[in-house]
Amino acid sequence: MEIRPIAYFRSPMTSKFGIPRQSGLVSELTGSIVFEPDYRRMEAIRGLEDFDYLWLIWEFSGVRSQESGVRSLTVRPPRLGGNKRMGVFATRSPFRPNNLGLSCVRIDRIEEDQKQGPVIYVKGADLMDGTPIYDIKPYVTYADSHPEARSGFVDESDWQELEVVIPETVSKLFSADEMASLRKILALDPRPHYQEDPERIYGMPYGGHDVRFKVNRKVLTVVECK
Repeated sequence: MEIRPIAYFRSPMTSKFGIPRQSGLVSELTGSIVFEPDYRRMEAIRGLEDFDYLWLIWEFSGVRSQESGVRSLTVRPPRLGGNKRMGVFATRSPFRPNNLGLSCVRIDRIEEDQKQGPVIYVKGADLMDGTPIYDIKPYVTYADSHPEARSGFVDESDWQELEVVIPETVSKLFSADEMASLRKILALDPRPHYQEDPERIYGMPYGGHDVRFKVNRKVLTVVECK
């Protein structure tokens, strides 16, 4: 079977570093779905305005080609500190046999653009800017919601957010909405979880800037923004 993108995702997150590890973790983060020319007609999304959430089927385009395919049947989930291996099909790891991702995102609004046709603005996505989208399906509560379900090792591991310190010289570079998203993204700790060097400075592209930070214990401090 050959599949082609029906749309591409637009986001202030231009690198896989810093992307939320699951959809919905940063509900403030806004992105948009821009359809390919063959699908730029309102009839293609007729009725979608009556739904609150979407399922997106997309490609882990930020995973290098040599990393794709079946190299290992186990991965190290960040939720477990990156120190314990689990089966690839028991995780949400991006290193998958077919590089396909599945995300549930909230519909913010739908607007018709003169050139791009219908554009779907969504919140809470875990997709990088430029990500190919292969299909879109509405989220339906009666079939998709299972609040009583077990979540394996996720239920057994605590996740503590970081305290985030951002100087005013950096915060003034962003709008209030952008700052809310950035603060939440940093609080989730974008570092590889096996790295604990308090003096190491990390860089994360966001909204056209390079946000540089370091982490000491449970406090993340933004040191500069280029």
